[in-house]
Amino acid sequence: MGNMMTIPNVGIIGVGVYLPEKRMTAKEVSEATGGNWSEEAVVKKLGIVEKVVPFDDVEDGTQEMGAKAALDCLKNAGIDPLEIDGILCIGEEWKEYPLTTSACYIQERIGAKNAWCVDVQNRCCTAVAAMKMAKDILIADDECNTILVAGGYRNCDFIDYTDNGVSFMFNLAAGGGAILLRKNYNKNLLLGSHLMSDGSVVHTCGSEVGGLRERITADNIKEFGMLRLMDAPKMKGLLNSVSMPNWINCIDQALRKSGMTRKDIGYLDILHIKRSGHDGMLKELGLTEEQTIYLENYGHVGQIDQILSLKLALEEGKVKDGTVVTMIAAGIGYTWAANIIRWGDAN
Repeated sequence: MGNMMTIPNVGIIGVGVYLPEKRMTAKEVSEATGGNWSEEAVVKKLGIVEKVVPFDDVEDGTQEMGAKAALDCLKNAGIDPLEIDGILCIGEEWKEYPLTTSACYIQERIGAKNAWCVDVQNRCCTAVAAMKMAKDILIADDECNTILVAGGYRNCDFIDYTDNGVSFMFNLAAGGGAILLRKNYNKNLLLGSHLMSDGSVVHTCGSEVGGLRERITADNIKEFGMLRLMDAPKMKGLLNSVSMPNWINCIDQALRKSGMTRKDIGYLDILHIKRSGHDGMLKELGLTEEQTIYLENYGHVGQIDQILSLKLALEEGKVKDGTVVTMIAAGIGYTWAANIIRWGDAN
């Protein structure tokens, strides 16, 4: 018994966000659809009052937005970037220069010269998945004490508002987020996590042009990167039948691993989805609108949503000492994930 090892805890020491100044309103979304979606429907059904969009390709590049969020995180945490041992970048693949490593860009930009760098990508599940990975690395590696999870997102560039098939992605926005995790911080603990995947719909939604299957030519250049449904019936069929149950399972399993139940949830940190889906999730979990933030004034900033929601909740006092945060995500591919965080002192 005397030789039993105590498993280290992992806590959040800082959160950072960067959002471009430009906004696209519900009226503008409606106009972009050619009137196929009314302004009222954009607000009430899609849940978009306005959303964040990039101002330009330099200040609001994917890598640069991730770096700006990381700088905000360091400022809020009050630590020296030289204390960072590793960087897991959650930025999207659409970035300033293809085939460059975004984590290395962030490392150089913030002065984290002692950090190793790895890019991680799991679509809109990336932040939640990377936080689990960071925790596991911190526990397993005796010489690693602090990991930065950060990145940027602007897949809104690839939305064709005249294509009603992708209306569920009209909410795509832009921004950067960062979260800093430290071993044995004894505060703001990242507890249980649970992830699920279903690869049966992996090629039902994405960008058809620009990869190995359909390389860019003069004839298809206008389709480069555009997000499309490549097999709508298959994707929608699977999601309609399993998406909500899988999400709920991730939440319940993450709670179980944390020694908790749904009754312990104090704040639902949820990505932006259509309004009916958001309301349905609250009802399923027995939560009120005061226990979450609906990102109707931001849109869906991909994998940055969870970091943005947490930062807003801290600022609004919805998350405080003792609050149990359920952080959930889903990403095309298809993946679902949940993390449990208990804010405040560990004891």
